[in-house]
Amino acid sequence: MAGVYYVKSSVGSGQKYQGGRDWIKFDRFCSTGLLCLADTMGRRKLPDLYCAPFPLYTVKVHRETGLVITAGGGGASKTGIKNGVHFLGLELVGGRHSATLLHSHDTDTRATMNLALGGDVIAAGQDANCCLMRFKQRSVKDGRKASAKGAGDDGEQTAPRRRGGRRQTEGGGDETRDETPQMSVETVGEVCSDSNPTDPLQKCVRFSADLSLLLTGGTDGHVRVWEYPAMKEKLDFKAHEGEIEDLDISPDNKQVVTVGRDFGCSVWSNDQLVVGLRWHDNMPHIAEKTYRYQACRFAKVEDKSDALRLYTVQIPHKRDRRPPPCYLTKWDGRSFLPLLTKTCGTEVISCLAVSDSGTFLGLGTVTGSVSIYIAFSLQSLYYVQEAHGIVVTDLAFLPDSPKGRGILGDNEAAMLSVAVDSRCKMHVLPLRRSFPIWLVLILCFLMIVGVVLLLQYTFPGFI
Repeated sequence: MAGVYYVKSSVGSGQKYQGGRDWIKFDRFCSTGLLCLADTMGRRKLPDLYCAPFPLYTVKVHRETGLVITAGGGGASKTGIKNGVHFLGLELVGGRHSATLLHSHDTDTRATMNLALGGDVIAAGQDANCCLMRFKQRSVKDGRKASAKGAGDDGEQTAPRRRGGRRQTEGGGDETRDETPQMSVETVGEVCSDSNPTDPLQKCVRFSADLSLLLTGGTDGHVRVWEYPAMKEKLDFKAHEGEIEDLDISPDNKQVVTVGRDFGCSVWSNDQLVVGLRWHDNMPHIAEKTYRYQACRFAKVEDKSDALRLYTVQIPHKRDRRPPPCYLTKWDGRSFLPLLTKTCGTEVISCLAVSDSGTFLGLGTVTGSVSIYIAFSLQSLYYVQEAHGIVVTDLAFLPDSPKGRGILGDNEAAMLSVAVDSRCKMHVLPLRRSFPIWLVLILCFLMIVGVVLLLQYTFPGFI
């Protein structure tokens, strides 16, 4: 098992939190028994992968193309902060990841607070609506030319903006050929996903694994299910009193799990309640309603095709002077019985992500920290304190696809994080080096032979 690295990241000027300790304490996280190593360059800031001109609330990675899609904005208030969806090209150059803005889609006065990807369609939560947008990426043909002068006179940027992009000049510089990918985005539909009479807001959205269903949850406590792509409403039922914080659907579309601010985490079959989860029944020291659920995710189990897991995060309902820990629970995804519960620090968890393989879990906190856990044992593998200057709003692992593995490089996993500080950062787990079993057996055999020879030399006639 590789060492567990805990990094104290300095926060740059202009961000909300400044200063702080140069070194971090490990007593809270070293209870796993794994080797904990401090980064000797504690003052070095975790570099930004991308910085947007507005707060970022959500991020996803497209499986087929590797495009990073992130969105946010300032909302309807007249603060001068725009609202938009940015499409980033992610590359691995010289062992380091870099991102290039390929296209910026303006969403007018509505900030995108959450989104889900269904093939080439984005389901974006904007105020009380779920807006469906289809994007297309195409490469420019070699023979296509654009006038450099005309492009410079155009007031609206129609071509993608690329940092350090190269252009080949022909004809003495009068004409150029732009070889960067072209993006187009069009709105293909919109539905009302929240009917709260005061401040309606869609809080979460999910596509089913087979892309036959689209699910949303909002501040009115209702779960709405649409048949996709026809967008015919299939279900609309009251799941919680108050806001729905998160929801997910099982890979076979049979169960939906919802998390509400009413302390509940419920499993549904269609609109019928199957069971209400109770994570602390075997933890008598935790009183009723001292914790509430924050997030939930289904995940498959690596090397076990018939197994299914559900992961939930529990956070304290009230904060004390000595903050209590947050908890991470692993459930059997079929029987919904708790299998394992571990503490995950005293920083309040704000979001949860699961890798495609089900091997890793990502956690973001309200204080800007980011961590990666191994799903099997819920042990911490990676932790960056205050990677962002303020609350982490979303996380996304690179997909387990040919394009995703190409961008991953010599790393076991890579995860993106975004926050209200407008920054997108990359977190990587290097490959854990292991010895093959045959080499271990040979070394053990040689060690035994060495000990026998040493004893024979020291005590003649020993054998």
